[in-house]
Amino acid sequence: MKNIKISEELADKCPDICLSCIECNVKVEFFREDLWQLIEKRCREIANSLEVEQIKNVPAIAASRQAYKACGKDPARYRLSAEALLRRVASKKGLYQINNVVDALNFVSISTGLSIGGYDADKIAGKITMGIGRADEAYEGLGRGPLNIEGMPVFRDELGAFGTPTSDSERTGVRPDTKRFLMILVSYKGIHPLYEPSQAAVQLLSDYASASYIETYQITV
Repeated sequence: MKNIKISEELADKCPDICLSCIECNVKVEFFREDLWQLIEKRCREIANSLEVEQIKNVPAIAASRQAYKACGKDPARYRLSAEALLRRVASKKGLYQINNVVDALNFVSISTGLSIGGYDADKIAGKITMGIGRADEAYEGLGRGPLNIEGMPVFRDELGAFGTPTSDSERTGVRPDTKRFLMILVSYKGIHPLYEPSQAAVQLLSDYASASYIETYQITV
Protein backbone atom coordinates (compact mmCIF):
# COMPACT_ATOMS: atom_id res chain seq x y z
CA MET A 1 0.00 0.00 0.00
CA LYS A 2 1.37 3.39 -1.01
CA ASN A 3 2.00 6.10 1.59
CA ILE A 4 -0.24 8.95 0.35
CA LYS A 5 -1.14 12.24 1.99
CA ILE A 6 -2.81 15.53 1.06
CA SER A 7 -0.73 18.66 1.65
CA GLU A 8 -1.91 21.35 4.04
CA GLU A 9 -1.72 23.86 1.22
CA LEU A 10 -4.19 21.89 -0.90
CA ALA A 11 -6.41 21.04 2.08
CA ASP A 12 -6.72 24.75 2.89
CA LYS A 13 -7.94 25.45 -0.65
CA CYS A 14 -10.10 22.33 -0.93
CA PRO A 15 -11.15 21.33 2.61
CA ASP A 16 -13.53 18.56 1.49
CA ILE A 17 -11.04 16.75 -0.74
CA CYS A 18 -10.88 12.95 -0.38
CA LEU A 19 -9.10 10.22 -2.32
CA SER A 20 -10.08 6.63 -2.95
CA CYS A 21 -7.12 4.47 -3.93
CA ILE A 22 -7.07 1.09 -5.62
CA GLU A 23 -3.80 -0.78 -5.93
CA CYS A 24 -3.64 -4.14 -7.69
CA ASN A 25 -1.73 -6.44 -9.98
CA VAL A 26 -3.07 -6.28 -13.53
CA LYS A 27 -2.59 -7.93 -16.90
CA VAL A 28 -2.37 -5.22 -19.55
CA GLU A 29 -3.89 -6.14 -22.91
CA PHE A 30 -4.04 -3.90 -25.96
CA PHE A 31 -7.72 -4.61 -26.58
CA ARG A 32 -10.63 -6.38 -24.86
CA GLU A 33 -13.63 -6.75 -27.14
CA ASP A 34 -16.04 -7.41 -24.27
CA LEU A 35 -14.90 -4.33 -22.35
CA TRP A 36 -15.03 -2.16 -25.46
CA GLN A 37 -18.62 -3.25 -26.17
CA LEU A 38 -19.52 -2.15 -22.64
CA ILE A 39 -17.79 1.20 -23.17
CA GLU A 40 -19.48 1.82 -26.51
CA LYS A 41 -22.88 1.10 -24.97
CA ARG A 42 -22.17 3.60 -22.17
CA CYS A 43 -20.97 6.18 -24.69
CA ARG A 44 -24.23 5.87 -26.64
CA GLU A 45 -26.25 6.32 -23.45
CA ILE A 46 -24.33 9.45 -22.51
CA ALA A 47 -24.42 10.90 -26.03
CA ASN A 48 -28.21 10.48 -26.08
CA SER A 49 -28.76 12.09 -22.69
CA LEU A 50 -26.09 14.76 -22.19
CA GLU A 51 -25.44 17.96 -24.14
CA VAL A 52 -21.93 19.39 -24.26
CA GLU A 53 -23.20 22.59 -22.63
CA GLN A 54 -24.45 20.58 -19.63
CA ILE A 55 -21.13 18.93 -18.80
CA LYS A 56 -19.84 21.78 -16.63
CA ASN A 57 -22.89 21.23 -14.40
CA VAL A 58 -22.21 17.54 -13.75
CA PRO A 59 -21.62 17.58 -9.94
CA ALA A 60 -18.15 16.01 -9.97
CA ILE A 61 -17.04 18.17 -12.91
CA ALA A 62 -18.37 21.35 -11.28
CA ALA A 63 -16.58 20.53 -8.02
CA SER A 64 -13.29 19.81 -9.82
CA ARG A 65 -13.54 23.03 -11.83
CA GLN A 66 -14.09 24.97 -8.61
CA ALA A 67 -11.04 23.27 -7.08
CA TYR A 68 -8.93 24.37 -10.04
CA LYS A 69 -10.07 27.95 -9.55
CA ALA A 70 -9.35 27.76 -5.81
CA CYS A 71 -5.82 26.55 -6.54
CA GLY A 72 -5.24 29.25 -9.14
CA LYS A 73 -5.81 27.43 -12.46
CA ASP A 74 -8.29 28.25 -15.23
CA PRO A 75 -10.31 25.05 -15.87
CA ALA A 76 -11.45 26.38 -19.24
CA ARG A 77 -7.85 26.70 -20.46
CA TYR A 78 -6.49 23.58 -18.73
CA ARG A 79 -9.44 21.25 -19.08
CA LEU A 80 -9.93 18.34 -16.72
CA SER A 81 -9.37 15.00 -18.42
CA ALA A 82 -12.79 13.81 -17.20
CA GLU A 83 -14.43 16.85 -18.77
CA ALA A 84 -12.48 16.39 -22.01
CA LEU A 85 -13.59 12.75 -22.21
CA LEU A 86 -17.22 13.65 -21.58
CA ARG A 87 -17.10 16.36 -24.24
CA ARG A 88 -15.91 13.80 -26.78
CA VAL A 89 -18.62 11.35 -25.78
CA ALA A 90 -21.41 13.95 -25.73
CA SER A 91 -20.26 15.08 -29.19
CA LYS A 92 -20.70 11.48 -30.40
CA LYS A 93 -16.95 11.09 -31.05
CA GLY A 94 -16.56 8.22 -28.59
CA LEU A 95 -13.40 7.44 -26.63
CA TYR A 96 -9.87 6.72 -27.74
CA GLN A 97 -9.05 3.05 -27.20
CA ILE A 98 -5.81 2.74 -25.17
CA ASN A 99 -5.57 -0.59 -23.34
CA ASN A 100 -7.85 -2.58 -21.09
CA VAL A 101 -6.59 -0.98 -17.85
CA VAL A 102 -6.86 2.63 -19.04
CA ASP A 103 -10.11 1.90 -20.87
CA ALA A 104 -11.64 0.60 -17.62
CA LEU A 105 -10.51 3.77 -15.84
CA ASN A 106 -12.04 5.93 -18.58
CA PHE A 107 -15.30 4.03 -18.32
CA VAL A 108 -15.58 5.00 -14.64
CA SER A 109 -14.55 8.57 -15.43
CA ILE A 110 -17.23 9.18 -18.08
CA SER A 111 -19.83 7.44 -15.93
CA THR A 112 -19.18 9.69 -12.92
CA GLY A 113 -17.32 12.81 -14.01
CA LEU A 114 -14.72 12.14 -11.33
CA SER A 115 -11.07 13.01 -11.84
CA ILE A 116 -9.21 9.70 -11.86
CA GLY A 117 -5.49 9.07 -12.19
CA GLY A 118 -3.98 5.79 -13.32
CA TYR A 119 -0.32 4.98 -12.72
CA ASP A 120 2.27 2.24 -13.00
CA ALA A 121 2.80 1.78 -9.27
CA ASP A 122 6.29 0.35 -9.74
CA LYS A 123 7.44 3.62 -11.33
CA ILE A 124 6.38 5.71 -8.33
CA ALA A 125 9.29 6.48 -6.03
CA GLY A 126 8.54 6.54 -2.31
CA LYS A 127 5.87 8.59 -0.56
CA ILE A 128 3.13 10.41 -2.48
CA THR A 129 1.82 13.87 -1.64
CA MET A 130 -1.07 15.59 -3.40
CA GLY A 131 -0.41 19.32 -3.48
CA ILE A 132 -0.51 22.33 -5.81
CA GLY A 133 1.76 22.79 -8.81
CA ARG A 134 4.52 25.37 -8.58
CA ALA A 135 5.80 27.87 -11.16
CA ASP A 136 8.19 26.27 -13.67
CA GLU A 137 7.72 22.82 -12.12
CA ALA A 138 8.77 20.19 -14.66
CA TYR A 139 5.99 17.95 -15.96
CA GLU A 140 5.77 15.82 -19.10
CA GLY A 141 2.13 15.12 -19.88
CA LEU A 142 1.34 11.67 -21.27
CA GLY A 143 1.12 12.06 -25.02
CA ARG A 144 1.04 15.86 -24.83
CA GLY A 145 4.56 17.04 -23.94
CA PRO A 146 5.50 19.72 -21.37
CA LEU A 147 2.53 20.93 -19.31
CA ASN A 148 2.27 24.05 -17.17
CA ILE A 149 1.04 22.65 -13.85
CA GLU A 150 1.37 25.84 -11.79
CA GLY A 151 -1.78 26.26 -9.70
CA MET A 152 -3.05 22.77 -10.55
CA PRO A 153 -3.73 19.91 -8.10
CA VAL A 154 -0.80 17.54 -8.54
CA PHE A 155 0.56 14.25 -7.22
CA ARG A 156 4.28 14.15 -6.38
CA ASP A 157 6.64 11.41 -5.31
CA GLU A 158 10.33 11.62 -4.38
CA LEU A 159 11.25 12.28 -8.03
CA GLY A 160 8.73 15.07 -8.59
CA ALA A 161 5.28 15.59 -10.08
CA PHE A 162 3.73 12.58 -11.80
CA GLY A 163 -0.03 13.13 -12.00
CA THR A 164 -2.66 15.84 -12.46
CA PRO A 165 -6.42 15.85 -13.20
CA THR A 166 -5.61 17.33 -16.63
CA SER A 167 -3.03 14.76 -17.74
CA ASP A 168 -1.18 11.76 -16.39
CA SER A 169 2.58 11.79 -16.92
CA GLU A 170 4.93 9.99 -19.27
CA ARG A 171 6.98 8.73 -16.34
CA THR A 172 4.25 6.74 -14.61
CA GLY A 173 1.95 6.00 -17.54
CA VAL A 174 0.45 2.53 -17.94
CA ARG A 175 2.43 0.51 -20.50
CA PRO A 176 2.19 -3.04 -21.87
CA ASP A 177 4.74 -4.15 -19.24
CA THR A 178 2.88 -2.59 -16.28
CA LYS A 179 2.33 -5.17 -13.54
CA ARG A 180 1.18 -3.16 -10.51
CA PHE A 181 -1.47 -0.50 -11.05
CA LEU A 182 -2.51 2.43 -8.85
CA MET A 183 -5.82 4.16 -9.50
CA ILE A 184 -6.70 7.31 -7.52
CA LEU A 185 -10.24 8.68 -7.62
CA VAL A 186 -10.57 12.28 -6.43
CA SER A 187 -13.60 13.90 -4.80
CA TYR A 188 -13.76 17.52 -3.72
CA LYS A 189 -17.10 16.95 -1.98
CA GLY A 190 -16.24 14.42 0.71
CA ILE A 191 -15.87 10.67 0.68
CA HIS A 192 -19.46 9.63 -0.16
CA PRO A 193 -19.25 10.25 -3.96
CA LEU A 194 -16.32 7.80 -4.12
CA TYR A 195 -17.92 4.66 -2.68
CA GLU A 196 -19.86 3.30 -5.65
CA PRO A 197 -17.35 4.40 -8.33
CA SER A 198 -14.53 2.71 -6.40
CA GLN A 199 -16.49 -0.52 -6.16
CA ALA A 200 -17.29 -0.34 -9.87
CA ALA A 201 -13.61 0.25 -10.69
CA VAL A 202 -12.52 -2.80 -8.68
CA GLN A 203 -15.10 -4.93 -10.48
CA LEU A 204 -14.03 -3.69 -13.90
CA LEU A 205 -10.35 -4.30 -13.17
CA SER A 206 -11.17 -7.77 -11.88
CA ASP A 207 -13.37 -8.67 -14.85
CA TYR A 208 -11.29 -7.17 -17.65
CA ALA A 209 -7.71 -6.84 -16.37
CA SER A 210 -7.36 -9.97 -14.19
CA ALA A 211 -6.82 -7.78 -11.11
CA SER A 212 -5.33 -9.58 -8.11
CA TYR A 213 -3.76 -8.72 -4.75
CA ILE A 214 -6.22 -5.81 -4.59
CA GLU A 215 -5.81 -3.15 -1.91
CA THR A 216 -8.33 -0.33 -1.41
CA TYR A 217 -7.91 2.60 0.94
CA GLN A 218 -9.16 6.15 1.44
CA ILE A 219 -7.24 9.33 2.15
CA THR A 220 -8.83 12.31 3.88
CA VAL A 221 -7.49 15.59 5.27
